[in-house]
Amino acid sequence: MAAEYRIFNLQLKRRIQVSPSMLRCVFTGGDVAQMKHEAPDQRIKLLLGAQDGSSTPLSVSDSWYQDYLALPKSLRPVLRTYTLRALRAEENEVDIEFVLHGENGPASRWATHAQPGDFLQIVAPNAQARQDSGGYEWAAHTGLKQVLLIADETALPAAMGILEQLATWPEPPEVQAFFEVPWQSDVQPREMPFAQIHWLARAGHHTYGDVLLAAVRKYISIPAAVRVGAQSLEDKSLSNDFLWESAPRTSAFSAWIAAESTVVKKLRHLLIGEHQLDRETVNFMAYWTRGRG
Repeated sequence: MAAEYRIFNLQLKRRIQVSPSMLRCVFTGGDVAQMKHEAPDQRIKLLLGAQDGSSTPLSVSDSWYQDYLALPKSLRPVLRTYTLRALRAEENEVDIEFVLHGENGPASRWATHAQPGDFLQIVAPNAQARQDSGGYEWAAHTGLKQVLLIADETALPAAMGILEQLATWPEPPEVQAFFEVPWQSDVQPREMPFAQIHWLARAGHHTYGDVLLAAVRKYISIPAAVRVGAQSLEDKSLSNDFLWESAPRTSAFSAWIAAESTVVKKLRHLLIGEHQLDRETVNFMAYWTRGRG
């Protein structure tokens, strides 16, 4: 039985500057056709330069993680989780979007300097695996009528992918979206009549999450049908930086929330504790934690 995930050897084909802070890298590779993309928020792993700056490519096998652990720690590639933004298997192309913040972090550093022809390994879903790959939380279904999307720039590729998927529906659900980005020039305007999108720029005057939380508090609209009264906010995942709660995928209302961990915790308290949103309808995902490269 083929493994759900495997290593793919990619080569950068072209760079597309989506906005000042967002770079789309279009990759190609001889075996991209063996990759699959099961949801707009499909998670993948990038294998970046090791701690000592060297690069030790791993062999393409079903035991990539064991091969990774077998390397001395100083030689192991740095792993970072990203979103598979788009896959065009028939064209042997795959898109990954990077938030650019200079030399601060191995992924931004790589993307800042990468040029067409540069090599990158990723771990992505294997099309030869019959079973579902997992690695995503969003799942559209025919009974979906209302959607809430909340994201910072790190989750924007996934959130925009969700909107693009819904835009293909004959009758898309109503969407309320709140997207925080670094600068006003990072706004990505789209003509989507079914979606009310609040674009929120920090513009150098606010810390992460401030404008996002303020806008959600001011403009959020929670349907009465998914208000359930008092709920416990206790959760083991809140004892550390990691917060990841997945909701069943059958409700007519679905919320998908991904941002920096502290911001997600505050949004969780606001939506569940104050607005009494049924936690069974919400995916809360801490995509990253401030202070960790």
